[in-house]
Amino acid sequence: MGKYAAYPAYKDSGIEWLGDVPEHWQVLSIKRLSIVKRGASPRPIQDQKYFDQEGEYAWVRISDVTASEHYLENTTQRLSELGASFSVCLQPNQLFLSIAGSVGKPLINKIKCCIHDGFVYFPNLEQSPEFLYYIFGTGQPFSGLGKMGTQLNLNTDTVGAIKIGLPAINEQQQIADFLDNKTVHLDRLIGQKQQMIGLLNEKRMALITQSVTKGLDLSVPMKDSGVEWLGNVPEHWDILPLKAFLNDMAGSIKTGPFGSQLKSADMSKEGIKVYNQKNIITGDFNSGFDFISEEKYGELSSFEIFPDDLLITTRGTIGRCAIFLQGIEKGVLHPCLMRLQFKKNKLLNHFFVKLMQETKILLEQLTLKSNATTIEVIYTDTLKNLIIAAPPVSEQQQITNYLDTETKKIDDMIKTVKQAIATLQEYRTALITAAVTGKIDVRGFKLYDG
Repeated sequence: MGKYAAYPAYKDSGIEWLGDVPEHWQVLSIKRLSIVKRGASPRPIQDQKYFDQEGEYAWVRISDVTASEHYLENTTQRLSELGASFSVCLQPNQLFLSIAGSVGKPLINKIKCCIHDGFVYFPNLEQSPEFLYYIFGTGQPFSGLGKMGTQLNLNTDTVGAIKIGLPAINEQQQIADFLDNKTVHLDRLIGQKQQMIGLLNEKRMALITQSVTKGLDLSVPMKDSGVEWLGNVPEHWDILPLKAFLNDMAGSIKTGPFGSQLKSADMSKEGIKVYNQKNIITGDFNSGFDFISEEKYGELSSFEIFPDDLLITTRGTIGRCAIFLQGIEKGVLHPCLMRLQFKKNKLLNHFFVKLMQETKILLEQLTLKSNATTIEVIYTDTLKNLIIAAPPVSEQQQITNYLDTETKKIDDMIKTVKQAIATLQEYRTALITAAVTGKIDVRGFKLYDG
């Protein structure tokens, strides 16, 4: 904050998160500024007589707060006159604070709205709601209010007891105007960089999809694959159902044990590992698993995972893949995983991962086969009948090597942009905190547009 001057003189606030404050500021608890009150809900909230899309007052839910920043400008529901009579109605430009869900998040309403008891508000506030918005938005006033490892717990008493540094109201507004101006520009920069990440991810996806469906040499003769989503593919590629690429041994495609075979009561804190979806999604095979006894392992030995097995998540977050590498401790499949073993001269694990996970085109084919907009489960027979377009394994290796190199370049760019976003966000938070605690003097600071 070197480019901003400090105030001429300071005093100790006696509050840890505030530290020293400008000498002319007061240090007051929120309850000295206004009584703190909770919202209220009509009961039972599911009763449709309390709702009317033409009603005067919008109904604020936690999801509306989560989706809003700084100002509440719309909600998904409105209350009937009866519903509003059982709630707390706010006129525009009032500050309220979430004490459930998005705990500690402040908003200022720009519309007439009603709040439930997951929020508190300040009915007698005569200070700048914008200044208090920025104070609460730093999260610093809540320091020490939550127990270590537990969710922050706020209520009317804890919020009322929070102490803040308070300048005169005209200075409050100067600080709020300064922060409005600065955060607009910072948020614009952050938004541009987030948009850049989106474009880089699109480029990454297009690169992989092009490579695994058309190959690297675009001059080779092409043929119609006969599959609408795939289009033309190189003439020398095989177009076959996935089952044609599985090895000839029994169990080359295997879903984890049924619930009756592996129950929660079978799990223990030590023994043989049961690898689950989290291991696949994170790529971490060293933590986040359960165990079964040696005896139970004997019963489930047909579900053992071997080096070079391809593992897929089949429920919930479906289609995520990982290769079980040599040296990973032995274990068995969780019921939400599937194990695939391919003919090594037909299909490489890494090529299949690109198809299934990186491009999502096989997931799209699964969705089409199920006649649904989304799918929640991958079944063995459905997966076996997926159509795969695969080049010879030597070409698969060339493609995966090329993609590993090129996607790393894109991933490195994404990482750099994410680091820049994190730096901007840290600066934004630090700037707000410095301004609302009086560490910098922004009175008379020239605001600018553009």
